[in-house]
Amino acid sequence: MLILNGNSLTIDDVARVARREETDVRISDDAKIRIARSRELVEGWVERGETIYGVTTGFGEFANVSIPKSDLRALQQNLLRSHSAGVGEPLSDEVVRAMLLLRANALAKGFSGIRLVAIEQLLKFLSADILPVIPSRGSVGSSGDLAPLAHLALALTGEGFVTIPEKTHSSHGTHKSHRTHLPAKEALQNASIQPLVLEAKEGLALINGTQMMSAIACLAVHRAKQLADLADIAGAMSFEALQATDTAFDPRLHAARPHKGQMFVAKRMLKLVEGSEIRASHLTNDPRIQDAYSLRCIPQVHGAVRDTIDFVEKTLSIEINSATDNPLIFPAQESNEGKGQRVEGKESAEPTLYPLPSTLYPAHIEGGNFHGEPIAFALDYLAIAISELANISERRTERLVNGSLSNGLPRFLTNAGGLNSGLMLAQYTAAALVSENKILAHPASVDSIPTSANMEDHNSMGSISALKLQNVVKNVETVLAIELMCAAQGIDFLAPLKPGRGSGKAHELIRERVPFLEQDRNISVDIAEVVALIEGDSFITLCSRDL
Repeated sequence: MLILNGNSLTIDDVARVARREETDVRISDDAKIRIARSRELVEGWVERGETIYGVTTGFGEFANVSIPKSDLRALQQNLLRSHSAGVGEPLSDEVVRAMLLLRANALAKGFSGIRLVAIEQLLKFLSADILPVIPSRGSVGSSGDLAPLAHLALALTGEGFVTIPEKTHSSHGTHKSHRTHLPAKEALQNASIQPLVLEAKEGLALINGTQMMSAIACLAVHRAKQLADLADIAGAMSFEALQATDTAFDPRLHAARPHKGQMFVAKRMLKLVEGSEIRASHLTNDPRIQDAYSLRCIPQVHGAVRDTIDFVEKTLSIEINSATDNPLIFPAQESNEGKGQRVEGKESAEPTLYPLPSTLYPAHIEGGNFHGEPIAFALDYLAIAISELANISERRTERLVNGSLSNGLPRFLTNAGGLNSGLMLAQYTAAALVSENKILAHPASVDSIPTSANMEDHNSMGSISALKLQNVVKNVETVLAIELMCAAQGIDFLAPLKPGRGSGKAHELIRERVPFLEQDRNISVDIAEVVALIEGDSFITLCSRDL
């Protein structure tokens, strides 16, 4: 069970829910109290006819248009309909699940003035795995991810489209999960879930936020941490195949430049190749003094990537536990500095990220917490950083297949060169993906196109940063798979000498899926096998278990 309180959700929690490893998600009791308090304020202000942006007025350029009380429900439903303007291929199931979770967590903070029943509708969709069909393009990353979240929220009301799981039997008697596309109204009827009828402010509260870019970001960070581990393993295997020296991993060297990631990777590389017979075989009488940068500087490059991932993770951990809609609702309360949150005059045990100042009188405050700039910057930075894992990996692959650089390995890692081309084209593929990443790593956040008649005159484009990052992650994964495949082939040519504990386990696991390349075959099949092998964290765990 996962309990949401708006303050303690982690990136790992998001990944588990996105993959359906956790399906029981609930709102904490303290959060329910905060939600009720802020909702009471909204209802009181509406009853008194107070002017509140997006509650009793139109939106964006129409903020100066007053809406009569009799039209407040229609105002919110029309908002969802008009803002459901996305295009392009739908977001993945994992991203949509993450969006549902993240929006519920942001609303659980109790600053949005939304009813508990509206938040619980998000969780009902999660539990039943009813996933709104959300086009991936249309957000400019400010005023929140308006179009994507509008498609999400529209489905809660029984409009728009969703997908639902459908289990089918395969020819082997196992179950494969497929999804059926159908109108949201029909899916809700089948699941005995009542469509949400929006009240004042609720449509706006559901779509004002950074949950699309944050959902993609959470899954990308989770995978980026795994890619950093995989890059170390791939580097260790290339180290073995190219008969490199471990002198460059000496802890004294890295203590003299004590970046956290650099020191960690240097120590890990030594562990991965510990016990290597290959390394022991050329400890003496080796004319080489030092290796090329792609081997010698693994700690400096991989370590810098890890430090960047840490920075992005910290930024994202704040964002996914933040209130990101507009306006925000603040009941009267004392400052909670140095305390837990205060609910109904009592101190709660639930943590809060940062202290809240005193609010003497209830207030609705119009602001810009929906602006995606903090996430846009972080995601652009992450795309640049993990692209470097692929850059340096491809250089190691080139050394493996280049007979002039491989320290005695056969050209293109084949014994019958000429008749066979070996792994020549594997390096081409890695080079193509690395070149593509150079384009994808261009920061989207340096651009801004105004919207809503220049009321929204600066936009983050963080959603574009997120979509680009997804592609970079997949490309890096494949480039590392190619290096692992080539390095395994290189190690085989050094038999009977055995690699170290970690690099040796990696070699063993690869050979369970991809046999030694005796003669030319369809290399794309081998690459796909290694990509499948390194999905998730089991490969990393097995290679690192005895270190």
